[in-house]
Formats: sequence, structure tokens, C-alpha cells
Amino acid sequence: MLNRREFFFSSALLAGLPLPAVPKYDLVVKGGRVIDPGQSLDRVMDVAVKNGKIAAVQANIPAMGAEVVDATGRLVTPGLIDIHAHPRPGELPPERCLAAGVTTVVDGGSRGADGIQDMIDVANKAPNRVRLLINVSRLGNVTEGPGELTNLANVDVEAARVAVRRHRDVIVGVKARLSRNIAGENDLKGLRLAHEITQPFAFPVMIHMGDTISSLLDILKLMRRGDIVSHMYAPPPHGILDENGMILREVLEARSRGVLFDVGNGRNGHITWEVAERALQQGFIPDTISSDLNGAGLTDQVFDFPNVLSKFLMLGMSLNQVIARGTVNSAKSIPALKDLGTLRPGTVADIAVLELATGNFEFVDNINGKRTGHQKLIARAVVVKGKRWVGPGLG
Repeated sequence: MLNRREFFFSSALLAGLPLPAVPKYDLVVKGGRVIDPGQSLDRVMDVAVKNGKIAAVQANIPAMGAEVVDATGRLVTPGLIDIHAHPRPGELPPERCLAAGVTTVVDGGSRGADGIQDMIDVANKAPNRVRLLINVSRLGNVTEGPGELTNLANVDVEAARVAVRRHRDVIVGVKARLSRNIAGENDLKGLRLAHEITQPFAFPVMIHMGDTISSLLDILKLMRRGDIVSHMYAPPPHGILDENGMILREVLEARSRGVLFDVGNGRNGHITWEVAERALQQGFIPDTISSDLNGAGLTDQVFDFPNVLSKFLMLGMSLNQVIARGTVNSAKSIPALKDLGTLRPGTVADIAVLELATGNFEFVDNINGKRTGHQKLIARAVVVKGKRWVGPGLG
């Protein structure tokens, strides 16, 4: 038996009538300024989506029969990728990240081997893509009492490897927090153990630097190509600047051999305007920008990922530099995400539509230093895996 559509087409053919045009695309984002640093694109174009993939990026794409997202006067970028946040259950719903244009968010080590299942559940239920860095400690982030690395008995390399093997599609790296209140004198040993976990999997270790007992120089000696230093603009002690405010030679050498440096804005001792400005003045810009957003950060300092990106517009980075560090650079920093962060035809259709608002906007660092910027990125629409997301929270 013919269904209604087949009957209509058959009848049209028998009657010699012209067949109606079949929609070529499922969705078209129209008229926006497309910024895709991975393809060196920055001009007004349309973006078409078919079957969950980017189908075309060009001017004046016909949208007959397709859902249309009007992006006139706005920016159209790859879906944002935040490689360091904490979408923990009951604290930071992944939907809040998605409402800010973040189609991929990486949890920065909230859980270790003992408690990883609740984060796996978050990832499996999220409307966007949630991936995890497993904490080197089986306890995960310990927020009260002695930190998770103050006792190395909390590290079980094989238990972590078992967890990774079981959830290899979700776990994409290892996180080690090395500050003195978290690791004590075990910072270097904790980093070595993190590398032991990664050995069978060829994925990166991300460290939380700043206020460590060991010097950053000793820590960097252990860092490998592709590893990530988060909280790169942390204040002394043991930051990236020497006593004269110059970038340490060893920091530059680490970057030259492939160690990556990430912002990790957060709320406690991770970034000050002074350190960021001194570093940027010397050309030491981040490889990636991340939020370190958690529940408390939704209403303090961080707010959302576009707000963190906007801080670097205020600090003098160009719009293309900033977008790159929240899309293609972030994707390249995590091997499991390498095919994301672009609007290249054939790739998954993750798209952010952002307003670049102008005015006077207050931005705050981790010591409550207030600065006024004149541009701010605000998410206005988002497409994830080819579908427009219509949940709450979009500006």
C-alpha cells in the first residue's frame, strides 16, 4: 500500500504535473557573519545543515522547505567547546552550558574511578556533548578536608584504567590538581601517576597549576607534548612570570615542545588581570580559553563561557583569536574532539549564533578586580548535532 507521500507523487506523475521540489536542506542559518578560524572564514554567508551534518557554507543558500535561523547582524561560529568546566549532577546542568552556545563541554576531573558513574550518566543524558577528564585520584575533587592527592593511597592507576576502558567513548583525558592544599608535597608524584594512567590510551593530562609546593619549572619538566596547563594566568607563587614580570624561559620552552596553555577562569586563584595583561603584552596568548564553570560560577565571576571569551576581547585579543580558542583550538587540544570546532562541510552540525553586543560591560577577575569592556558575546541561538535547541536560557 502506498503511503500518502508516495500516492501524491504517483498521482502527479500520471497526471503529467510537475513534481514539488524536495527540500535540499533540513536547516539553514541565514545571513550571519560566519567566523570559522579553522577554515580562515570571516564573511557574511549562510550555513546549511542536512542529516545532522554541515552541508554547505556559502552565500545565498536556498532555504525552501528548511527550518531557517535568521542570523542577520550576528556571528555564526562552530559550536563552542569548553574544555574545562564542571557539569556535575545537581550543580551545573549541561543545558546551562548549551544555552550559552557550548555544544561540547569537558568536565575537568570532578570524579575519579570510584565515583565516575554519576558523570557518565550526566554525559549519556545531556542534550549536548559531555566528555570527562578522570581525576588521577579515585576520590575525584575533594572540596573539604585534605585534598585528594595529599595521600597517594588515593591513587589507583589500574582502577582508573579500568574506568577508562569501560567508558572510552566518554573519558578523554586525566586531570591532576597540583596546588599545595590539594596535593601537598605530592604534586610531582601525582603528575607522574597521571601519566601512568594515560599510557595505554594516548590522551592528555591536564594539570591545575598555581600555588604549588614544587616550582612550575619542575612541573613543566614532566609535562609531555599535548598535555595541558590550566589556570595559566594564576598569580604567584609558581606562576608563569618571573620576579620582573617576564615570561619564564622554561614556560616558553614548554610551549615550543607542544605543551598547551589554557585559561581555566574559575573563581579562586586562577586568573588576575595583572598576570594576564603582562603575559599578553609579551605575546603569550592562550592556546585555549576555558571557563572552569561550576554551580557557584553561574552567579560569580564566570557566569558563562561567552562571558569568559569576552574578557579576552577586553584584554585586546582579536575576535578571530578569541573564537579560535573556544572552537578549533579547543577541539585540537583533546584528540577525541579533533573533528569538532569547525563548520567544514561533512562535519557534525554544531553551530553557535552569537551577538557581539557593544556598550559598557563589567568583567571581574579572581581577586575581585573590576574592568570595563565594550564588547560582549551573548548566545542567541544554537544548533547541536543538526537540531536547533529550543530549551530555556538563550539570550
